Amino acid sequence: MQTILVPTDFSVTARNAALYAIQLAEDLGIPKVILYHAYQLPVSVDPMLPTMQLMDINEIKKIAEEGVDNFLKQVKASIATEVVLEAVNEFNVLDTGIEQVCENYNARFVVMGITGGGKVEEVLVGSNTTAIARKSKVPVIIIPAECKYTPLEEIVLACDFKKVAETTPVQAIKALLDETKAKLFILNVTEGGRGITPEVSQESLMIETLFQQYQPSYHFLEGDDFTEVINEFSSKHEIDLIITIPKKHGMFEKLFRRSHTKMLAFHSHVPLMVVHE
Repeated sequence: MQTILVPTDFSVTARNAALYAIQLAEDLGIPKVILYHAYQLPVSVDPMLPTMQLMDINEIKKIAEEGVDNFLKQVKASIATEVVLEAVNEFNVLDTGIEQVCENYNARFVVMGITGGGKVEEVLVGSNTTAIARKSKVPVIIIPAECKYTPLEEIVLACDFKKVAETTPVQAIKALLDETKAKLFILNVTEGGRGITPEVSQESLMIETLFQQYQPSYHFLEGDDFTEVINEFSSKHEIDLIITIPKKHGMFEKLFRRSHTKMLAFHSHVPLMVVHE
């Protein structure tokens, strides 16, 4: 049985991600959503003091259990669904715990908000979210803070057209397209006025072969701001999901690097799915 895993810190952002995951599960016929919380012992961070445990483990566990119970009640009160909701609360490091729970519960997706609680600086993306997205073997869907679920009818694959055959997770993308019957857009963004290179032209033939049954539309755009180009494209075509494949120095790095530009994850209402090769 497949599931969707939603890590939670009990924030409004996490609850919004949980609601998105439930509706996605309904549309894809996934019967269960796991709400996951990992807790650790807080320690002193004062460099003038020796590292010391600040709270008893049993006290931390009790607080975490109360938080999970309240979060589960809030989610259930926010949506009527036949999807089974199950909470998992454990003492663990977040990324390690997520990996283990994904395996134990046969998670198909991890769905996360981009922030924890509180106000977030524009130029940063939540470190937990990006760390998990970079490492996870399971596709991670990152939900912007104000995003509300819409059925996946228009999907864009942001592709750098480099080593397409070796790096594109074809089966995972095809499975989603088969289930949703979504229209597929394949988008390449060139920065710095370099234009379309011979390599891009050659690799575009490979990706055309991989996805020809879906009759995607191809778009080659130029712009100085990568995230702004994707934002504008997503708005124009009413995109419901952006798919990106993390590569070293690739598009994923551009999406999440620190910069003075407006970050796509904060300024788009479109969820971003990070899926590895």
